[in-house]
Amino acid sequence: MRFRSVCALALSAVSLVGCGGGGGYGGGGPPPGVEITLEAAFPSLGFSRPVAMVQAPGDSSRWFVVEQSGIVCMFDNDEAVTTASVFIDISGEVGDSSGERGLFGIAFDPAFAANGRAYLSFTRSSPTLRSYVSRFTLATGGQSLDPSSETVVLTLDQPAPNHNGGHIVFGPDGYLYVGLGDGGGDPGDRPQERTNLFGKIIRIDVASLPYTIPADNPFSGNLPCTTGEGTADCPEIFAWGLRNPWRFSFDSSNGDLWAGDVGQSDWEEVDLIESGRNYGWPEREGAHCYLGGGCSTAGLTDPVDEYDHSIGGSITGGYVYRGSLYPQLAGSYVFGDFVSGRIFRLAPGSTDLEELLVTSLNIASFGEAEDGELYVVDHGGTLHHIVAAP
Repeated sequence: MRFRSVCALALSAVSLVGCGGGGGYGGGGPPPGVEITLEAAFPSLGFSRPVAMVQAPGDSSRWFVVEQSGIVCMFDNDEAVTTASVFIDISGEVGDSSGERGLFGIAFDPAFAANGRAYLSFTRSSPTLRSYVSRFTLATGGQSLDPSSETVVLTLDQPAPNHNGGHIVFGPDGYLYVGLGDGGGDPGDRPQERTNLFGKIIRIDVASLPYTIPADNPFSGNLPCTTGEGTADCPEIFAWGLRNPWRFSFDSSNGDLWAGDVGQSDWEEVDLIESGRNYGWPEREGAHCYLGGGCSTAGLTDPVDEYDHSIGGSITGGYVYRGSLYPQLAGSYVFGDFVSGRIFRLAPGSTDLEELLVTSLNIASFGEAEDGELYVVDHGGTLHHIVAAP
């Protein structure tokens, strides 16, 4: 992998750190027309530790922002908007949302406009730390989810308060995909043990509950691991060998599944997730044997790309750009790093990681609008558009 900087000069209004093209990790100037910056989005609004930003299927009129404490906010898709309403508040159920605990994501049913169903991924801290995926339905009036409507889809007891994963999204196949971390306590071998859901991306059919297993899942013939563990390979598993997949997304053009998997000591990785693939953790971190020495690579899938901890410390997965405003980014996988605030891209077919921008943000997530344009979610409380640099 070759790393090159293509940073644009930044706008001081959004507290970005500028850098010029041609320097950085491996040299090389920016390709023509691939210079971006950020603009404050919905500047009259502020949020408390936001971790996700989504729109409901087919509805570009509203945005939903997930706050780690257990609240989902809803507001009009209008730059002049001054107020947001509470779409659902489960903070009392979440309890302790410090560190890597709390509410992680919301996924709207593909038929949300008709059935009013949405799914939340979160932890409850009492009586023991446990991960939940639960379904909620709209309250009377249709402007909020009813907290009392919760139907638990699955649970997973957590042995440590970190590496809880928690991303949740519907795929183009209509199935629900959930990312689950390795349960902390590195290194641990849970991601390589297929009789549990730790360190996995799972895929389930929630058209009715209890959920069912898609027939083409790798281990579909086995009994479900509804509490996170079983006696045979869990049929929910779609892919395994992940440490803490923090944000994954489907390319809206071809359905490819891209993920950022957070590293441990040295390497952050970008993975193209495919059914039945083993991505190596904790045998390997990125494309390297974990903690050095020799390791078997048999049956393991290499990351598409990686970067070391001189560049960042915690990858945040993003989206393949399919918007129309910036054709120079078309087909590029755009993602970032929570620690360094850098925004990167992988151009189509390339393994040259390109740095697009250095910011002072803690990039917790990216948002993709219905029209394919991209946003950045700062854990400090603000939202930003990705736009072309002047």
